[in-house]
Amino acid sequence: MLSFDDVFAARDRVGDVARHTPLERSTTFSEHTGAEIYLKLELFQRTGAFKIRGATNRIATLSESEREAGVVTASAGNHAQGVALAATRAGVDSKIVMPEHAPISKVRATEGYGGTAVLHGIDYNEAQEHAHEIEREEGRVYLHAFDDWDVMAGQGTTGLEIMDDCPDVDTVVVPIGGGGLIAGVATAVKAVDPDVRVIGVQADGASSVVESIDAGEIVELETVDTIADGIATRRIGSKPFQVIQKRVDEVVTVPDSEIAMAITLLLERSKVVAEGAGATALAAVLGNAFEYEAGETIVPLLSGGNIDPNVLTTVLMRGLVQSGRYIKLRTVLKDKPGALMDLSKIVAENRANIYGIQHDRTARDIGMGSAEVELDLETRGHEHVEQLIASLEAHGYPVDVLV
Repeated sequence: MLSFDDVFAARDRVGDVARHTPLERSTTFSEHTGAEIYLKLELFQRTGAFKIRGATNRIATLSESEREAGVVTASAGNHAQGVALAATRAGVDSKIVMPEHAPISKVRATEGYGGTAVLHGIDYNEAQEHAHEIEREEGRVYLHAFDDWDVMAGQGTTGLEIMDDCPDVDTVVVPIGGGGLIAGVATAVKAVDPDVRVIGVQADGASSVVESIDAGEIVELETVDTIADGIATRRIGSKPFQVIQKRVDEVVTVPDSEIAMAITLLLERSKVVAEGAGATALAAVLGNAFEYEAGETIVPLLSGGNIDPNVLTTVLMRGLVQSGRYIKLRTVLKDKPGALMDLSKIVAENRANIYGIQHDRTARDIGMGSAEVELDLETRGHEHVEQLIASLEAHGYPVDVLV
């Protein structure tokens, strides 16, 4: 079992590489929830995520012959970058197998940190199988992304920083993929103060831990589906699962829509860019995925910020839709001069902004002499959307909300 001494020893090893990341109170999220919300901004870590901690600690334990043989690992992206940088700084050759559809930004970053990226498989599990083939063929040391005591100890240094910077914390909320981060953090937090709650969070579409806890044994999912690619693992690690069962108070899940909302709010209100996995802990707080009291001091751990720009565009659009800030609707009007202007006037009177208009007089499900119009609109919230739709319908326009 992972011990506090393991985490404490790891702090000395990773101190020269990993940053002590900020922990800041959020007035916005505190007012929104009624709790005292302090964000652990691990997304400001080197390589943009917590993984550099565990990778550095593990590589520091290699023997001289293992260092000469080089290392190999599998990763969806963040562990890849952590291993690449930690290995390069230690003078160790690294080869990292990533899923074929890993974000190109993470692939390029891994190579930029000095690692050799190999794309293989549809997800982390298939990439891991190929990494083990390379391990056998080339004699490299395999560095597991989470199912390793030294990696878990390194990740646990994040928990030590939380307890140093926020000694009055009541609840720490941590995202879970393979489980290495929460295992390390829970070990550190509970050792310093056993009364502090540790809550784990998974995406609805990758809920292996929740199902494993319910079953009393590790359950491997057939597939995973979530925008939080950093925690999209089909199976919890056996070592982290032991720690979670003993030291984590509760594990909950959140839908992708709430993760998207959390990313959007973090960008808009806190001016930070979080990836899906990084925003999951905050999403659990904002979505009331677990119970907490007014005034309770809660630290959501924002574990990473390495989001692909294309994914960010989609996520932000989902977040705007979720908050009533963007709507796409369809209506029908008479196909005559000035009809489109009359429609636009109603939209303007309701203070909505038109992003785009598509006008189609050939749609088969409308009558002759009519035209179908789709509007992309910027709105100011759900009440504003309801007001706009009511106004259009009052003027005789049928409205279908598309998005």
